[in-house]
Amino acid sequence: MIPKLISQSRITEVNTTADSLLMAYRKQSWEIDTYMLTIFTGLQTKSNELRTAIKCSKTESNLDKKDIVRDDKVRALHYLILGSIHNPDAAVKAAAKSLKAVFSKYGIKIIHESYTIESSLIESLLEDFSAPELQAAIALVSGCAEIISSLQIDQNDFKTAHFAWEEEKALNGLTQSSTDIKKEVLSIINDKIVLHLKAMQQANKELYGELAQTVAQIINDANQAVKRRRKKEEIEPEAAIEN
Repeated sequence: MIPKLISQSRITEVNTTADSLLMAYRKQSWEIDTYMLTIFTGLQTKSNELRTAIKCSKTESNLDKKDIVRDDKVRALHYLILGSIHNPDAAVKAAAKSLKAVFSKYGIKIIHESYTIESSLIESLLEDFSAPELQAAIALVSGCAEIISSLQIDQNDFKTAHFAWEEEKALNGLTQSSTDIKKEVLSIINDKIVLHLKAMQQANKELYGELAQTVAQIINDANQAVKRRRKKEEIEPEAAIEN
């Protein structure tokens, strides 16, 4: 039985597993199986891309942190406006309702969009909130002006980080993030290599048996390492609470 590689594997773990699978594949000649040649050639290409992307991961990690910060501000604005709608002061309630009408054009769902789309929507949201006719309402809802101002700063910080990331990707010839490439590598391993070997070892165990067994061992070892790490991560927070 050949297991599938756990999708929660880290990017570096997926890259290491892919390299091990490629080494196992190269021990035999597979010219007789053109499909096998195609999928492992694809794995090699994506594994190389992933290795390059990992080198850019520091810049991408910084971008992700900036994205989380601006997401928190969008959430804060969302909940502030919702809460203010129930304010006993009629003027504050009316102001909140007018702000909600503007925010609802975008909604909290924008934080789940891609980096580029979310940036575009936040820019548009901030432009809408800068309208002169909304300034009195913003002033009436305590804390709203501060959150909007902070969101603008966070959005500017994100744009700077995003430019640095795009620049580094361009220098390294990358068109995708390491996360997206990882998903493609996982798909090649789980949806192509594993499925193909499962079928072919049944049809021709003599030819495919050794590779199938090696692939199963490589993936099983990788999965066990992920499970041990995840278990350790679950235990450590509990220990910290007890202490």
